[in-house]
Amino acid sequence: MPHNGSKVDHSHKVLTLLALVPPGQVVSYGQLADLAGLPGRARLIGRILRTRDTSMLPWHRVVAANGRISLSRGSDGWHEQRQRLLTEGILLKGDRVPMEQYRWRPDLAAILMLMDQ
Repeated sequence: MPHNGSKVDHSHKVLTLLALVPPGQVVSYGQLADLAGLPGRARLIGRILRTRDTSMLPWHRVVAANGRISLSRGSDGWHEQRQRLLTEGILLKGDRVPMEQYRWRPDLAAILMLMDQ
């Protein structure tokens, strides 16, 4: 049973962190995993985002490590994510977000305090 409980905890932590990503910045799946204490678990982040209700969260601010939108190119979701990023002032180069310019660099001490609440 503890294994199932840990999955719920992972989801809650990941979604809590996702809510903190500010407009105009992006985070990679791997970075979100690292911040959630799940190093090397980028695919788990993708699974959580696919299987949980993220409609009230800034899901569009999560991209691949190389800045690419991970949804199928040309799909409705891809177009929606691209448009949401552009609306926030994130300028794409081709179909990628320039990570050096737009990567979220959170204050880790502040994140830890928020996560402990």
